[in-house]
Amino acid sequence: MTSGNAMAERAQSSADGSADSPGSRISVLEIPRRLSIGRLAVYSMLEQGIIPGVRLGRRWIITRQAYLAWERTCGRRAGARLRRPPEVVVVN
Repeated sequence: MTSGNAMAERAQSSADGSADSPGSRISVLEIPRRLSIGRLAVYSMLEQGIIPGVRLGRRWIITRQAYLAWERTCGRRAGARLRRPPEVVVVN
């Protein structure tokens, strides 16, 4: 692929919004501010898979879209419902 074609392809992907630009990611330092928790707690949640992210070497890549979806649903999977407590009947 020539450099002109590569540049045109990157420009097209940017126009489509499909490029992985820094604006489409959220930093690890932004998450503790949003959740009012410590930075180390965020790293722990990433390690446990609670917050969606991918580790590349020493860095964590968290897409803004995945994080905002997680934040909206409080980490619950799509379609997951809260369980209703069992009804208790008291007989005297």
